[in-house]
Amino acid sequence: MSEIDPEKISADLTAAMRYLFEKAELEAGSQLVVGCSTSEICGAQIGKESSPEIGTLVAKTVIRFCEEYRLVPCFQCCEHLNRSLVMPKKEAKTSGYTLVRAVPQPKAGGSVPAAAWKMLEEPCLAAHIQADAGLDIGDTLIGMHLRPVAVPLRMKEVKRIGFANLVMAWSRLPYIGGERAKYE
Repeated sequence: MSEIDPEKISADLTAAMRYLFEKAELEAGSQLVVGCSTSEICGAQIGKESSPEIGTLVAKTVIRFCEEYRLVPCFQCCEHLNRSLVMPKKEAKTSGYTLVRAVPQPKAGGSVPAAAWKMLEEPCLAAHIQADAGLDIGDTLIGMHLRPVAVPLRMKEVKRIGFANLVMAWSRLPYIGGERAKYE
């Protein structure tokens, strides 16, 4: 595992979330999905070197940001839990999401969702969601949990979290009505 700087990871992640928040014009109550490979952050292949310590750092950073900006944090699990999501139970029920039964572990769900499960007040696992925006850290494929129409977003200053690729996206309302419609 390559040497990484936890303070830089937290700072870069916060800067990326702030950039996404501003570009997407997110409002209080918006759902933010985060898919994250701690293996990739540490410089290893996805799924091969899970790091509970980095998982805790990422989950804590995301939850703190979401609390400050009144967003709903949603953490995508890995394929071993069918990419279900850890999120606050109240929000999942309000959104009408289907709940499933499992408790994420570092090697079955992922280190970030496992850490988030312990940090959220009343966590649950939702089968799938339709989030307003998201961060994909380490090519975890979060697109299935974004509302249509997803707009990819990249930041010049932060292209990676640790060694992991970073891609963000936000969802815009679909245009409808053809050439005679007015959108603004």
